[in-house]
Amino acid sequence: MTTVGILGGGQLARMLALAGAPLGVRFLVVDSVADACASQVAPLLKADWRDFDALEEFARRIDVATFDFENVPAETAQWLTDHTRVFPNPQALAIAQDRLAEKTLFREVGLDTPAFAAVDSQSDLEKALESIGYPAVLKTRRLGYDGKGQFRIRSAADIAPAWQALGRVPLILEAFVPFEREVSVVAVRSREGEFRAYPLTQNWHADGILSMSLAPAPDSEALAPQAFALARKLAERLDYVGTFALELFVHDGRLLGNEMAPRVHNSGHWTIEGAPSSQFENHVRAVLGLPLGDTSALGLSVMFNWIGTMPPARPVLAEARAHWHDYGKEPRDGRKVGHATLCAMTREEMAERLERVARELGRETQAAPVLDVLKRA
Repeated sequence: MTTVGILGGGQLARMLALAGAPLGVRFLVVDSVADACASQVAPLLKADWRDFDALEEFARRIDVATFDFENVPAETAQWLTDHTRVFPNPQALAIAQDRLAEKTLFREVGLDTPAFAAVDSQSDLEKALESIGYPAVLKTRRLGYDGKGQFRIRSAADIAPAWQALGRVPLILEAFVPFEREVSVVAVRSREGEFRAYPLTQNWHADGILSMSLAPAPDSEALAPQAFALARKLAERLDYVGTFALELFVHDGRLLGNEMAPRVHNSGHWTIEGAPSSQFENHVRAVLGLPLGDTSALGLSVMFNWIGTMPPARPVLAEARAHWHDYGKEPRDGRKVGHATLCAMTREEMAERLERVARELGRETQAAPVLDVLKRA
């Protein structure tokens, strides 16, 4: 029986293992935390990312390695390639770990981005702001996610506080984009170069963390072919194998590149019930060299992200075609602890279900922008 090793033991590893089990695949997870939630569904090897003795045991016990966490140290990813097959490759991981390299790659493949500049000193920051202007967003080049490692700069008065907050590591300054909406492409490329993409997904964030997703994104017929073509160019340039997400801003009808996630992605969780083959199943298929599954949408899907604590399940489960996912994590502020997905065949049907669930859970504010899109579309 084939064994897939996963570096990182969070909910993404958990869902990969659940998706791969029907394919007859076993999993081994490595994480520095003994009670990582993936350990509830797959064996876990507790080890630090630089514990190469433990990683040597990990490599002996698996047939191929992958990631649920893109910030695995580059030397660890490279070390693994000398001991087992690794997908995606360390180059793809390294570029996605550095926002400056990532934005540069976007432009190389023809994906426009907000204006940006490298910042290594307060003087660099001042010069970059002269060119980019206000408002702008100062970000760490590495390790920031879910809104962490960022500082909004609205005027010159924010320069010193921004530098004090973030200035001990390499940074990137990006122009603030007054975008109309945020969308993402979740796509997958196989070891043989086969490429497929799921319908464009529209996303809403709260405090830098994904709050809700709607798929397929309404009124995306003109944007989707361009987004899919750009995702394919990125995958081919990187010789990428597996599922990934390309996050995009829509501004004046144009697509602007925000970030690439070299792994299965939160905005693709709807695919578990909303597509014939989920992003998780297709990732397993891709890294094992199996044919990719169907990525079309089975109607409409709306995903709620549960942050901090899980709400009551009953109001969701009372709906037809409603699906509940509890990640088995301890509650904590800002922590992704679960999600729910509502599925429907029409916008009217989805709006009715979403309104009922939001009202029962006291989530009217969270659901309001999604309902607005559904009713306007």
